[in-house]
Amino acid sequence: MLDNLKRYNIVLASNSPRRRDLLAGLGIEFEVRVLPGIDESYPDNLPAHEIPLYIAAEKAEANRKVMRQGDLVITADTVVVCDGKALGKPADAAEARAMLELLSGKTHQVVTGVCLMSPERQRTFAVTTDVTFKELTADETEYYIQTYRPYDKAGAYGIQEWIGYIGVTGISGSFFNVMGLPVQRVYSELLLF
Repeated sequence: MLDNLKRYNIVLASNSPRRRDLLAGLGIEFEVRVLPGIDESYPDNLPAHEIPLYIAAEKAEANRKVMRQGDLVITADTVVVCDGKALGKPADAAEARAMLELLSGKTHQVVTGVCLMSPERQRTFAVTTDVTFKELTADETEYYIQTYRPYDKAGAYGIQEWIGYIGVTGISGSFFNVMGLPVQRVYSELLLF
């Protein structure tokens, strides 16, 4: 499968261990190459659902200057959107608590933007998954924050962790997208590269 990729050196430009595991699940060889200090800011007027696509493209552009002939760079960014508000990674326990309280008892969207870029081509796309949480108790929220310290996760949660087991009542779309990389769509796009 994906024999068309043999001419490329696949580069995952991400620090995320979840993205590494998910991409590895496709059975392709790749290396991780991360540039420090990439600017992840975005225009204030950008709609929440467009933020991850914008940031994924910006990450790809930052990698363009260190790209070697034969590289195919994969960048991604994930944002949780609830009530029209974009939730990135929480800075501390108070911010994580506020995010989880906002998500409690509601359906929200997880949007991951992905950019695939070689020296000759570029493809960008976004995948959206709807996730519904039950009403979380204060004790459940506090236990999760203290035990799992979800400061590296958009929306302050990992669906594959305890909070997903006890809190998620419904999901529509890609489960793996919620983890940070819509691998089915990545696979489909790589077939066309």
